[in-house]
Amino acid sequence: MSLFKARDWWSTILGEKEEFDQGCLCVADVDNSGSGQDKIIVGSYMGYLRIFNPHPVKPGDGVQPEDLLLEVQLREPILQVEVGKFVSGTEGLHLAVLHCRKLCVYAVSGTLGNVEHGNQYQIKLMYEHNLQRTACNMTYGPFGGVKGRDLICIQSMDGMLMLFEQESYAFGRFLPGFLLPGPLTYNSRTDSFITVSSCRQVESYKYQVLAFATDADERQEPEQQKLSSGKRLAVDWILNIGEQALDICVVSFNQAVSSVFVLGERNFFCLKDNGQIRFMKKLDYSPSCFIPYCSVKEGTINTLIGNHGKMLNVYQDVTLKWATQVPHIPVSVKVANLQDLKGVIVTLSDNGHLQCSYLGTDPSLFQAPRVDSREINYEEFNAEMKELQKIIKEATKTQDILPKSEKHRDLIVTAEVSPDLDAESQAIDSEVKAEAVPSVTVKITIQSRVTAQKPNLAVCVQAPLAVTCDQFVFDDLEPDSSETVVLSVFLKGNCSPSELEGSCVVSYSTPTGIPKVAQCNFRLPLRLICFPAQSSKAANHKLTIDTNKPPISFLTIFPDFVDPSEDDQANVLGFQFLTGSKTTLLASKTSQRYRIQSDQLEDLWLITKELTLRLEEHFKKQNCKDFACTFSGSIPLQEYFELIDRHFELRLNAEKFQELLSERAVQFRAIERRLLTRFKDKTPAPLQHLDTLLEGTFREVIALADAAEENQANIFQAFTKLKSATHLVIMLISLWQKLSTDQIAILEATFLPLAEDTQELGWEETVDAAISYLLRTCLSKSSKEQALTLSSQLCMPKDTSRLKKNITLFCDRLAKGGRLSLSTDSATQQAGVMPGGCTTITESDLEERTVILGSTAMFPSHGQIAKQKSKPGLSEDAAEEAEKS
Repeated sequence: MSLFKARDWWSTILGEKEEFDQGCLCVADVDNSGSGQDKIIVGSYMGYLRIFNPHPVKPGDGVQPEDLLLEVQLREPILQVEVGKFVSGTEGLHLAVLHCRKLCVYAVSGTLGNVEHGNQYQIKLMYEHNLQRTACNMTYGPFGGVKGRDLICIQSMDGMLMLFEQESYAFGRFLPGFLLPGPLTYNSRTDSFITVSSCRQVESYKYQVLAFATDADERQEPEQQKLSSGKRLAVDWILNIGEQALDICVVSFNQAVSSVFVLGERNFFCLKDNGQIRFMKKLDYSPSCFIPYCSVKEGTINTLIGNHGKMLNVYQDVTLKWATQVPHIPVSVKVANLQDLKGVIVTLSDNGHLQCSYLGTDPSLFQAPRVDSREINYEEFNAEMKELQKIIKEATKTQDILPKSEKHRDLIVTAEVSPDLDAESQAIDSEVKAEAVPSVTVKITIQSRVTAQKPNLAVCVQAPLAVTCDQFVFDDLEPDSSETVVLSVFLKGNCSPSELEGSCVVSYSTPTGIPKVAQCNFRLPLRLICFPAQSSKAANHKLTIDTNKPPISFLTIFPDFVDPSEDDQANVLGFQFLTGSKTTLLASKTSQRYRIQSDQLEDLWLITKELTLRLEEHFKKQNCKDFACTFSGSIPLQEYFELIDRHFELRLNAEKFQELLSERAVQFRAIERRLLTRFKDKTPAPLQHLDTLLEGTFREVIALADAAEENQANIFQAFTKLKSATHLVIMLISLWQKLSTDQIAILEATFLPLAEDTQELGWEETVDAAISYLLRTCLSKSSKEQALTLSSQLCMPKDTSRLKKNITLFCDRLAKGGRLSLSTDSATQQAGVMPGGCTTITESDLEERTVILGSTAMFPSHGQIAKQKSKPGLSEDAAEEAEKS
């Protein structure tokens, strides 16, 4: 038996489908037997009144017929039951029952039985009060210091306190500022009523103040109340507890000072009689009921608090002394003396589970059986130990922190992109100004091998691309079941994207509560953002990609852009983007080269990437494993720097707009304050054109906000173009230096550290810090550079000159044979020169070239210095062939 589980002494279930609440339970010697034993009185919202006197033969017994002393139906819902001296002329205890519109006081008496049926109990109505207002709760006590009798105070739902002097109605008073009723109690020491208002304040009202205040039956307007004879109802003291209270209790024991206990939704308060906090306890659970009782230690009070976790916690002031579990959620708890057993805990749940329990445990009579002794085989133990040590040794050799992926995944997500565009476009609110914005269908399938709880699918594409729906929530997936969703992707923003890839992420939980994630990527077709067009011979930007295989006809690798009937277009192809720009792709007839040309540098990226991907896929189908692309031209740094400057200029404009908006907002508020002062003045002064100035300032604020919003849209487009150009520069550097996959990953992390560009952390300062780190580690030329430390704080630079200088120096270091690595041993990295040799550049030339940024930087490689002094790109024969085509 668990030590922290309440021991069931006696329990029963009250009725069927009945409801109970906090005021429905009371314990007292209601029949005035004089034995000192309490009876349990329970009333329900169905109108049933029950009185129990438990006396089980052994602990844990259920209810016996003789335990139920009385059960009557009063035909009206019972809100609260209390026992006190409610009848004049006697100090005997009587039962007060509060209904919605009635207060009844009964006398409970028992008649000694002459046969085996036992004693007979009955109730007799002493008096009743019909209420004019709907009641909420009540409290009782010797109001005004009367001796030998208790008065009753009822709080109505609309905030009226109705006081009854036993058989007669005394007076009624409205609480000031009332909105919703709260718990109510009476403090006999200070002769005051304490409640918690809807303002989450503990309020105390003196009985004498209530008695002499304005009569509630003659409730008048505030102006008329001043002329009436009664005094205005004033609060004695107020304490803001910041939360709604569940219950209030006033206790006064011999060994402890008088205290007011308030149980809040998240805190437990103990107050002095004047409203000062003695102590408080923050609760890490949601309480449901409480009761303070006498403590064995002098100067302290014990408190029993029930919560919605089916637990009862015993506190000595703020110290948790015991915690025990009950089989239900208690809504009311009392401490009673039953059958000479003191301190029985009586709990009642909202569905009628009544239980009497005690703390502690019973001795266990179970004894574990003796284990049969057997001889130990040491040889088997040694063999098993060696096998386990071998497994441990193999496991410690692995350097991976994360566990290896399972061969059979619990959940698999796949994405299938339709080969054709949608017949009817699904584009929604697209900003593209083209005649028709196409869309493509993506079919996503989720297959589960095990039970997947609460699966949530998120589909992500990079702006300006968008999807028709990006979030899907499914019901729990059973084993070997699947779910399929269909969505469409389209171009929403008025600029070309930097990536034609999307991702699907499914988050779910296993039955044991372990969260897991499954994901997959999908590639979108090029036709989604451009369509075939007439090729253009003239262009501002040209790139040449070399291959080690003969050129392939565009009919083979671009069947979705070339019409098979046009054989003369097999080596030249035009792409018209939806945003308005045009790009041309040419294949040389005499050499193994391809040329991409366009008026915009960023438009070269997607066509170049698509060309390399389709060439790799084509030769992979041909089982050709040695296919490779190279780039031997010049890196277009000057054009790249122009895009950087454009993006940085827009960021500076955003800062200026923010400063101007702040200034105009300060001016606007200052004018508002002056106007408000003029309007509040009893003797108004002339406005002196302040209203005109306010209107002008308001128009300036609106105009600046519109300009800032337009500038933000321009920043997004500039950043998208910058990302496209950055992708292109990364590809050209990797093809130029033949970088490995790991080195390309470092290059991408250096130049593309941000998915989104913000004003607090921008692209320029982040990339500058990353390049500076590489220049001082793996690309450093001396130990002196390695000793330099980087700034720990990133802030927006004044200009882009340092960034452009570092990018140029970065390319020069790569041209000299430097290799990208995250290792700190830069000397080793510098020694590892690329196979085939790399032409060195003298330090003097390097310093001169890093300063001059006005011309396009030329980075030769693989002994092609002499060839690169002439015009880079195709040879003269290949250029002529391309021009003729």
